[in-house]
Amino acid sequence: MRKRFYILFIATVVFALFYVYGRSIWHPVYVKLRGGKTVSEVVKEIQKTGSFDYDFSEWESLHLLCFKEEKKIEVWASGEFGTEKIKEFDFTGYSGDLGPKLKEGDRQIPEGIYGIEYLNPNSSYHLSMKINYPNAFDKEKGKQDGREKLGYDIFIHGKSATIGCIPIGDAGIEELFLMVSEVGKDKVQVIISPYDMRSGRRGVDIQEVTWEDELYENIYTALKQTKPNKAGDDNSE
Repeated sequence: MRKRFYILFIATVVFALFYVYGRSIWHPVYVKLRGGKTVSEVVKEIQKTGSFDYDFSEWESLHLLCFKEEKKIEVWASGEFGTEKIKEFDFTGYSGDLGPKLKEGDRQIPEGIYGIEYLNPNSSYHLSMKINYPNAFDKEKGKQDGREKLGYDIFIHGKSATIGCIPIGDAGIEELFLMVSEVGKDKVQVIISPYDMRSGRRGVDIQEVTWEDELYENIYTALKQTKPNKAGDDNSE
């Protein structure tokens, strides 16, 4: 009897671990058997189940400000009304340290200025959106340093597990997925910073590279351009 109990206990633990950490293995099979959903189908489901007081018709672009130290994403919308902060999402997981992603397997969340490549309605992590890492800057610096395997498949997604991506939970990714879908992925800027440089701090000293000042100047400039203003106001300094 005791032996059966131990076997059942071990099997339960193994199953639970595989369910949580093996999603990338079993979820694609599940999706294939179930049948995948389209972006528009998922958006309709989110609109039915959620209550979001947004007028998407006024939004011309979105800026996702991702701060690693603060573990949050600020969502800013721009339009004829100017530029306004409309939402904030907390990270539900984190990996790596402050500093850019340099190679495959380093568990780092990238740092830089990115776009959204596509929305994934059948993600292993509920829903996701792919960031275009490595971008031109990352590739240029990788070539300059002699680094070839820079890593790939960096997403903002649901759940909480991560090895270099940004998870914001299922409810968070549903709302952000809806926002990006309504505005259009090509009108979304993603700024990933080690911390909120608007506070006055500037950059991180990275021992492995010599170009961190250039990277953080680019990030600081992009963050400075995203600040609250009303239409018609002078947004220059």
